[in-house]
Amino acid sequence: MPQPSTELTALIIEDEPDLVHIFARALELSGYKTETTGDGAEAMNLLANMVPNIVVLDLHLPTVSGKEILQTIRADGRFKNTRVIIATADYHSADDVRDDADMVLLKPISFKQLRDLSARLRTPPA
Repeated sequence: MPQPSTELTALIIEDEPDLVHIFARALELSGYKTETTGDGAEAMNLLANMVPNIVVLDLHLPTVSGKEILQTIRADGRFKNTRVIIATADYHSADDVRDDADMVLLKPISFKQLRDLSARLRTPPA
């Protein structure tokens, strides 16, 4: 019988390539294997086939909005232990989704800030 994977995974859904690189490196240093996409529809396809420990989610994405992706994650029981970190420069949109996210970070987000926060989030939510 196959053993469940103990590998920590993170899905970064961000359309700014420089931020993708920074976020991925910060999460990798905290022990996560990362997957990345800059497109909302592609993110939905990835989420159909994986259950990451952490999702770093921009709200303004091509094809499917981050808000829709967050609603999908929260409506699917497979993701009950998935932590969602919203990363956005849009304060008003962040405020709209604050109750559904585990954490909201307003851009600019530092490498150290995300690395330290992701390390603290290694434990599942209560």
